[in-house]
Amino acid sequence: MKQKQTKFRVFFAAIFAALIAGCSSTPSGPEQEGAPVESRGGTPGSGVAGVATVTAGGVDSRGLPAVLTDAKSILSKRSVYFDYDSFEVKAEYKDLVTAHAKFLADNRQFKMLIQGNTDERGSREYNLALGQKRADAIKKMLALLGAREEQLESVSLGEEKPKNEGQNEAAWAENRRGDMLYTGEF
Repeated sequence: MKQKQTKFRVFFAAIFAALIAGCSSTPSGPEQEGAPVESRGGTPGSGVAGVATVTAGGVDSRGLPAVLTDAKSILSKRSVYFDYDSFEVKAEYKDLVTAHAKFLADNRQFKMLIQGNTDERGSREYNLALGQKRADAIKKMLALLGAREEQLESVSLGEEKPKNEGQNEAAWAENRRGDMLYTGEF
């Protein structure tokens, strides 16, 4: 029995050594070298090689134009708030969503992630479903107003990303929202 165990160990040691040796080889011929890098010229943002130029003013460190970050611009507002147990976009947020849809329609190079959020009340599963319905409601409205489907993505965070940790109606109202984030913010 002891002899079988020794043969077994030797066999697996040899297999293991062969695997390690096979994985540590280096490329030896031109067919194993990496692909060449192609240079297309131009500078980032110059409009060369499919890179679009942002014409909406200055750009911040995330690549966002000033119109998206200027506190005086409606586009700096990124949250749509919902009533309890609802995923209907309220009338007071329609101008905000319309402004973002117009920006996306005019700037096809930008993409948006819509995050649906809920307050902590309800089961985890229920809140994930409700958060998705909220994000999808905003996404549908943006698409109907001119944003392209490929620019938009909607996800649910449920109750996982509260804006306010409080345990009262005011705190819960802040957490029932859909957040619109542009590329560079997510």
